[in-house]
Amino acid sequence: MIWLLPVAGFAVGLAYHLIGKPVDAGNNLIIDEIHDPKKIVPLRMVPMVLIGTVVSHLFGASVGREGTAVQMGGALADQLTHVFRLRREDRRVILMAGISAGFASVFGTPLAGALFGLEVLAIGRMRYDALFPCVVAAIVADQVGQAWGVVHTHYVIGEVVPVQLWSVMAVVVAGIVFGLTGLLFATATHKLGAFVKRLITYSPLRPFAGGLLIAVAVWALGSNHYIDVDKYIGLGIPSIVQSFQMPMAPWDWLGKMVFTVVSLGTGFKGGEVTPLFYIGATLGNALAPLLHLPFGMLAGIGFVAVFAGAANTPLATIVMAMELFGPEIAPLAAIACIASYLVSGHTGIYHAQRVGHSKHHRPLPEEIRLSDIKQFHAQSESASERKVTLVGEEK
Repeated sequence: MIWLLPVAGFAVGLAYHLIGKPVDAGNNLIIDEIHDPKKIVPLRMVPMVLIGTVVSHLFGASVGREGTAVQMGGALADQLTHVFRLRREDRRVILMAGISAGFASVFGTPLAGALFGLEVLAIGRMRYDALFPCVVAAIVADQVGQAWGVVHTHYVIGEVVPVQLWSVMAVVVAGIVFGLTGLLFATATHKLGAFVKRLITYSPLRPFAGGLLIAVAVWALGSNHYIDVDKYIGLGIPSIVQSFQMPMAPWDWLGKMVFTVVSLGTGFKGGEVTPLFYIGATLGNALAPLLHLPFGMLAGIGFVAVFAGAANTPLATIVMAMELFGPEIAPLAAIACIASYLVSGHTGIYHAQRVGHSKHHRPLPEEIRLSDIKQFHAQSESASERKVTLVGEEK
C-alpha cells in the first residue's frame, strides 16, 4: 500500500486546502488560543485530524498520534465555551484540560497528561490555577478509555542500576545526546516544512511529493539486507517494544527520524511524540553498550528524554517514566530529562510555545513565541551593530 501514499497524501492535503485551512495549524492553533483567545476552535478539526492521521498510518507515513489526541481534546473541550458561556480565563483552562485529557487517554498516563497540558504552553512556567481541572480531566479521560476496552502498550525495562556516581555520569552524557537529538528533530522538521512551502505553493501537492519520496525510498532500500526499512514507516510500536528486549541496529533512530521529518515536513497529519519515543528508545538502545548500562533501562530513559528536549516538558516526561516503567527509574530518568531539556535550547516541536522563563542567562522577551526568537536575535544584533557604529562616529 506504500505506493498509494502519495495519493492518500494528496487527498488529505486537498481536504485541508478546501475546508481545513482554519484548523491546519493543529496543536499550535490550540496553544495560540490558550495564550491569546480569539475565536472558538472549529469543530471540523476533530474529524479532519482523526481521518488524516488514520490515513497517514494506514498507507505508511511515519507520524504519531499524540497530536491528533491533543487537537481532538482541545477542539471538543472548546465547544463547551458557547454552551456554558465561559469567560476568557475559563476558556483557557478548559482548553488546557482538553489537551491533558487527549494526551492522557492516548498513552494511558493520566498524571503525565495533566502535567503536559500545564507545561507545554510556556517554557519555564506553569499555571497552577488549572492544575485541578487538568488532573481531573486526564484521570477521567484515561478511565473512559479503559472502560471502552483500550489496552495500552506495556513496556518492560528489566534491570535498573543503582544511583551511583558512574551511573549518574553515564545518564548525564546520555541526556545530553538525547537533548541534541530532540533539537535536531525539531529544527529539521521546521526547516523542511518551511522549505517545502516555498518550493511547492499548492498545498495538496506537498504531501503528494512527500508520499512519493517515502514510497521510492522504501522501494529503493527494500533490497538492502542491512536496513529493514519497513520499521521506519507507520507508527513503529513493535520496534519500540523490541528496543527494550534486544540490541537493535545502531542506525534505527536515524532512519526513523529521517522518515518522520519527511512525513511531517511535507504535511502529513499526526503527531511527533510516538516517533520521538521510537527515536529515543532506539538511540538509548544503541548507547547502552557504550555507557555500560542495561539495554532496557537506557531505552526507557531515551524514550522519555528525547521527548523532554523536543517538547520542553521535563516534568511531564519524568512522571511519564514512573507511570510507564515504575518508580525505580525516577532518579536517573529525571537527570536525563532535565539534561535533555537544558541542552535542547529554545527550540521545540511546537513553534507556538512561549518562553515563560529563559533556560539560560541570555535574556528573552517574556511570552515570545519560539518561532519568533530567531528574528528577535537578528534584530538585537542589528541594533547592537548600529549602536557600535554610532558610538564610533561620535568618538
